[in-house]
Amino acid sequence: MVESLLVLVVLGIVGYFIIKNYNPALILISGALILLVASVVMGHALYPAGEGTGIAFFDIFLKLKDTIIGQLSSAGLVIMILFGYSGYMNAIGANQKAVNFLVKPMTKIKSKHLFVPIVFLLGNLMSLVVPSASSLAIILMAILYPLLQGIGISSLTAAGVIAMTATIMPTPLGADNVIAAETLNYDVLDYVLWHARVSIPVLLILAVVHYFWQKYCDRKEGAAAFVQVDEKKLAAKEEIQVPSYYAILPLLPLILIVVVGIIGMFQADIKMDIFVLTFISFFISLIIESLRRKSFKMAHETSTEMFKGMGQGFSQVVMLVVGGSLFTTAIQQLGVIDMLMSSVENSQSAGVLTTLIFSGATALFGVLSGGGLAMFYAVIELIPNIAERAGIDGILIALPMQMIANLARTISPVAAVVMIVSSSIGVSPMKLLKRTSVPTIIGIILVVVLSLIILPY
Repeated sequence: MVESLLVLVVLGIVGYFIIKNYNPALILISGALILLVASVVMGHALYPAGEGTGIAFFDIFLKLKDTIIGQLSSAGLVIMILFGYSGYMNAIGANQKAVNFLVKPMTKIKSKHLFVPIVFLLGNLMSLVVPSASSLAIILMAILYPLLQGIGISSLTAAGVIAMTATIMPTPLGADNVIAAETLNYDVLDYVLWHARVSIPVLLILAVVHYFWQKYCDRKEGAAAFVQVDEKKLAAKEEIQVPSYYAILPLLPLILIVVVGIIGMFQADIKMDIFVLTFISFFISLIIESLRRKSFKMAHETSTEMFKGMGQGFSQVVMLVVGGSLFTTAIQQLGVIDMLMSSVENSQSAGVLTTLIFSGATALFGVLSGGGLAMFYAVIELIPNIAERAGIDGILIALPMQMIANLARTISPVAAVVMIVSSSIGVSPMKLLKRTSVPTIIGIILVVVLSLIILPY
């Protein structure tokens, strides 16, 4: 009882600081360390005799070390290399070229009403190239927003659709997919295929919902839906002039994954490794960049962005996962997880109930904090055990949580993507949230319903 109360208090404090935009990784680690100290004080040994440091206080930080090593030896390195590759693609202008290549066909569309669903779907497709919702929003506000305004689409419609472009696109290059697949013992491609069975129908339906909802809002708001925007706010950084074929480079790891997957169908002993394939893609790109610039030295200078990006991946995602994993370990040490799993195990309709509880908590946390993935990373380590006791496959809990975490930020006034888009057109976040609210809520409901229907139990 005391242990459960302590966990709830610390959990409340951690949630408060994360909602207040403190660094979630550091807050989770700090909360975990407090719980580990309490665990030691209450007589719960962190390591079996002879396996720790010999000093209980030092064992607390040995747990932190073991958690970091454990994450780096599994999904952590993959996340870092994916961040690094994305950073390198930005540095050589390949991401921008890919976005421009995808946007170009839109200029040939005659009907302005078709633009809304097409922009939504195209934007989600672009998130394969630019996985950061904030970064993608900045690019699309600079490139697509003026185009949409030029053909008569209202400012708030354009902004509302752009704010929702990076949501639930299935990709084996997504850090959340890599972590979930690793934790649930799924092959990444298999996990992404289950993801696609839920997310693609949801995205197609949301494209239609956007069309009718934005049209309804425009009719209700009239002239107020059109905002005079300072062009300087939308100015993108100067584009690096690169050949058209550079548009394929950001997708090169994905192409290699598909190629290796196809070869694996005929030759069973070939194994796919995202880390290896991404590094191969990096060196192919480096060679191409060296030939284009006719100087390995100049290409080499830009290549350092690969390693800077890896550091960014470590600080932004890997340490967040470490914090969540350590926090989970601390709760387990206090025996609270066993009590939670016992209550789930003894309930009727345990699978559905568990999915609904975790999905609801993720949606609430995402709205309050603007970053629901922090909660997803924090509890992902718990899911296999809870799922086993509930008698369901862990994917039934993890996948809805993951998708809802990505959707929920679009109805949070403190989410970075919402603040970036609303400030770009000079309106309050609440006006933008009106445009994203109905599609997001419908998306969350669809994710839960389709997950319960489609995903394996």
